[in-house]
Amino acid sequence: MMYELLPQKGIKIGNSIVIADLHIGYEESMAKEGVYLPKAFKQMLDSIVALLKEERPKRLIINGDLKHSFVPLKREKLELKAFFEHVMPLVEEVVVVRGNHDVGINWIKELGVEVVEELELKGWKIVHGHKLVEGEKFIIGHEHPAIRLRDEVGALIKVPIFLVGESLIVLPAFSPWAYGNDILREIVSPFLKHVELTNFEVFVPLEKELLSFGKLGDLVKALQKI
Repeated sequence: MMYELLPQKGIKIGNSIVIADLHIGYEESMAKEGVYLPKAFKQMLDSIVALLKEERPKRLIINGDLKHSFVPLKREKLELKAFFEHVMPLVEEVVVVRGNHDVGINWIKELGVEVVEELELKGWKIVHGHKLVEGEKFIIGHEHPAIRLRDEVGALIKVPIFLVGESLIVLPAFSPWAYGNDILREIVSPFLKHVELTNFEVFVPLEKELLSFGKLGDLVKALQKI
């Protein structure tokens, strides 16, 4: 089944859009640890609302880590309620594929949200990616994939990426606070630990366009020459 990578860090398959790793409540969780960050919740919500209005899917699939904290936080719950209040009128169905951070989210079923461990979609199995499951073709999150590139003044910047293989697609984190895991330095998901990544295609999502950087192996060679 054909799919479309979206510059808004999602993937569209048929009438469904899949995004991953929103980590709602991250700022509140960090504040509990004494680290204070500007609120990015409204920015993220506005981005999702704009995406749904532009693409008009029937179903939104959140592929894990909808929320961030492993313990209940009042502010996090309020933000989750606000999130679904804005999103659900724009689609016919919202499905959350449970991620490792999604403890204690069964209450969102009362809002009409479906919560599942995995989901089959047009020949792809949608799982978060924090643990291995049986199957042939997967779309995962969890990794927060990123690479480091040099900008025009020679400074290193980390950018989120899609990693695309024949039977595995890794989504970038949707959260603006999930700066990304440099896959050239460390691999997090067990799906990627024993996979040859050099033949995976790299795509960098920008706000309005998607940049192709070719195969990861070729990109690494080019970066080594700089």
